[in-house]
Amino acid sequence: MPARKRRKPSAAKAPHKAWAGRFTEAPDPRAEAYTASLEVDWRLLPADIAGSLAHVEMLAKCKILSLAEARKIQGGLRAVLHEWEQGKLAHKPSDEDVHMLVERRLHELIGPVAGKVHTARSRNDQVALDFKLYLRGETEHLAGALRLLQRSLLRLAEKHRDWIMPGYTHLQTAQPVLVAHWLLAHLEAFARDERRLWELRQGSLEDLPLGAAALAGTSHPIDRQFTARLLGFARVTDNSLDTVADRDFALEFLSAAAICGVHLSRLAEELVLFSSHEFRFITLSQRFATGSSIMPQKRNPDVAELIRGRSSRLNGCLVTLLTVLKGLPLTYNRDLQEDKVVVFEAADILDETLLVLCPMLDTLRFNRERLEQACSLGFPTATEAADHLVRQGVPFRQAHEAVGRLVTWASEADIPLESIPLERWRAFHPAFQPGVLGEVGLRRSVAAKRSWGGTAPNRVAAALQRERKRLGKI
Repeated sequence: MPARKRRKPSAAKAPHKAWAGRFTEAPDPRAEAYTASLEVDWRLLPADIAGSLAHVEMLAKCKILSLAEARKIQGGLRAVLHEWEQGKLAHKPSDEDVHMLVERRLHELIGPVAGKVHTARSRNDQVALDFKLYLRGETEHLAGALRLLQRSLLRLAEKHRDWIMPGYTHLQTAQPVLVAHWLLAHLEAFARDERRLWELRQGSLEDLPLGAAALAGTSHPIDRQFTARLLGFARVTDNSLDTVADRDFALEFLSAAAICGVHLSRLAEELVLFSSHEFRFITLSQRFATGSSIMPQKRNPDVAELIRGRSSRLNGCLVTLLTVLKGLPLTYNRDLQEDKVVVFEAADILDETLLVLCPMLDTLRFNRERLEQACSLGFPTATEAADHLVRQGVPFRQAHEAVGRLVTWASEADIPLESIPLERWRAFHPAFQPGVLGEVGLRRSVAAKRSWGGTAPNRVAAALQRERKRLGKI
């Protein structure tokens, strides 16, 4: 998936502010620099143009603008977008944000009629619209990237469907599982992340904010439903005050991004851990590792470590916006300028991370011999021995205690469970039957976990089939 380019504004000169009529003094250059947001919201320009094109179409339909005026404005807006796409759109000091830049450049291209583009709207509902339009595209893009990640995990799971590895609790050997089951566990988490993004896309991002104006609505006879249809929104918002103040959709995005970051970090941590010399379960491609400046033998899993590290920034983005919004009075406050900073940062981190993680997984190699060797340590099939006693009618707590004493003895004697003679098993509990020796074998243990969602090969095969059907060609 190719990385998307983020264009930066290029500089030019000139002075007047769109709101300068009420002022007798020019802004202090330091205040002007501090309040400007063009460097941040520059990427909103396509959304701003799309919103303005629809707004002007609605104004013409409602006879607030003449058809000739509307067509002239729309032609100018498309020319501004073309300049942006060609990297030729220059900004001036008076362009405090992307909305003012578009309006100023539009005036240069088509003259005073450009001033009519802002009829019946405010920057308050305009920026809410632009932000939602941007996030609609971003959620779709990132949901697609998460779908590619799931396919990478599914390909790995298909290749290693009958391989066994230790499963862990408290990072201590717990029970054996299939490698495919472990990979599908991560896939499930990323499937929820994708679903959260689609729920956002089909939820609050379907409510059109344009028409709330500054905060109270407008006296012009606009048709908000018509604008919603033009822009593909399912609904219009119901309360103008709430519309201007609402940033729940941004919080929902940041929450989904932070949760996804947790899942990315967990996978990255296991890649770091399992590629260490002590584990040697996997080998990361040299293309996704780095060396040491002093130790020539090293191959460091830096990409996985950075994935783990950057997830903390996703948490920070969410907490930042929650803190910005806490206690803000209705309706618009300039604090809301900070919303785009953190949303854009989170979107970029997720985009860049998913872009590098898929090929890293595609080049991952598992060490089968080492995985099976690790499964022979720590008595991971002891639970099967307890369940064997339960099937003989022994209460589970008694079975648990008997097997615990048996494992203590086997650990001191350094004997694996499957090598212990039956008479020794019966010394710890007389209900042990000859079948226990087979039940504590690795493959029998894995095969026994037949409950829905378990690691038994038939359950994993069914899960793989479900995911192939859901994800399509892998």
